[in-house]
Amino acid sequence: MFPFRQLLVLFFTVPLIEIYLLIQVGSVIGAVPTVVLVVFTAVLGAGLLRLQGFATLARVQAMLARGQVPAIEVMEGAVLLVAGVLLLTPGFFTDAIGFLCLIPWLRRKLILWAIRRGVAVAGGAGGGPAPREHGPRTLEGDYWEDDERR
Repeated sequence: MFPFRQLLVLFFTVPLIEIYLLIQVGSVIGAVPTVVLVVFTAVLGAGLLRLQGFATLARVQAMLARGQVPAIEVMEGAVLLVAGVLLLTPGFFTDAIGFLCLIPWLRRKLILWAIRRGVAVAGGAGGGPAPREHGPRTLEGDYWEDDERR
């Protein structure tokens, strides 16, 4: 994931960017409108996040009903969680990143990029064998009917 130095840089630069943007916007539109705008973006972001979360949950349930593994959708849920934290953090920079995470095609592209770079693993974190790419698998086994259930 992130080495300690990169995380430390994030913890210092993001608040500085937020403070700078809040001061700049406040000097243009005033203090009260800036506070109202920050609260408005948080409320709007929470509403959009709720809609996106329910849509992702519906996709997860549909895939599970079809017997498929919803790996990408679960990762989308994680990105939505991060988006929610960013949107509820006061400031314009974190709101912009949070709103970008709410765009479905951009979110999916980010997830696929993370999978290709090895930042995220789709299909579970277990170290099991990789799925076979060629053709369906045939599982052989025995079965019996339990007469007591009838």
